[in-house]
Amino acid sequence: PAPPPPSRPTKRRRRAPPQPPAPHAGARGGILAAASRPAAYPKAGAGAGGIVAPGSSVHELLECPVCTNSMYPPIHQCQNGHTLCSTCKARVHNRCPTCRQELGDIRCLALEKVAESLELPCKYYSLGCPEIFPYYSKIKHEAMCSFRPYSCPYAGSECSVTGDIPYLVNHLRDDHKVDMHSGCTFNHRYVKSNPREVENATWMLTVFHCFGQYFCLHFEAFQLGMAPVYMAFLRFMGDENEARNYSYSLEVGANGRKMVWEGTPRSVRDSHRKVRDSHDGLLIQRNMALFFSGGDRKELKLRITGRIWKETQTPDGTCVPVLCS
Repeated sequence: PAPPPPSRPTKRRRRAPPQPPAPHAGARGGILAAASRPAAYPKAGAGAGGIVAPGSSVHELLECPVCTNSMYPPIHQCQNGHTLCSTCKARVHNRCPTCRQELGDIRCLALEKVAESLELPCKYYSLGCPEIFPYYSKIKHEAMCSFRPYSCPYAGSECSVTGDIPYLVNHLRDDHKVDMHSGCTFNHRYVKSNPREVENATWMLTVFHCFGQYFCLHFEAFQLGMAPVYMAFLRFMGDENEARNYSYSLEVGANGRKMVWEGTPRSVRDSHRKVRDSHDGLLIQRNMALFFSGGDRKELKLRITGRIWKETQTPDGTCVPVLCS
């Protein structure tokens, strides 16, 4: 008989080295294991809480996968451990955005407890804010942080652009084509062919550069109750505490009569609508505006003059207004 065929050598499979047990909590990388790592953002005298840098694993665990904002109690999770914030739970119609399982009403108490022990830098740290806060206090600070971006002060449209002051100045000049002026005195003429049609009209914004700062001059028409009115006011491109260092005056007149307004410019932190609705500026009723316009009162022709100054104290304590050179 023929000899049996030679046997073929068999390949032996290598076994993967044993993996350590997965951390308990199942949500995006393991909550408890990540929280036990040493803090990556040290700060002297920070106390027992871990200080966590943005972009770290713990910070990512506390980030909602839907809106990417930091999560605050109640933090929800599905049966598979995927988490999301309470605001987004309603938006996803009670379905987990990761695994599509029904969410129910399961709280991720472990992640909420971890968050209590953390300290985080302000989200505007890249813009210069040096502050570090307990996790649940951070959001309150960020709403008022002096380093937070400013909103575009342009009033003619709902512009969503934000940024620091130099960026917004360039944006106003290049994108909105606003009038840019240097100096602390101004003389502007506002014309409207049919002044009896007052439907929240807004004239072109004017930006002034003086004292090394920028100011926005607004002029608008709107209904105050049943009466149509015109209003001029100034806003300071900076924070409110800086705005208090300056004063301004607005004057309109003709035929031997005039109206004068003096005040402190409002910060652009306050929207132009908020300033307008507070009547914090030179308010002119339509009949008076037409009187100042002269002629047959069929066309609005208002000339508004004004100046911006800064008060300094003399050695004897007297406050003296100083105009820019």
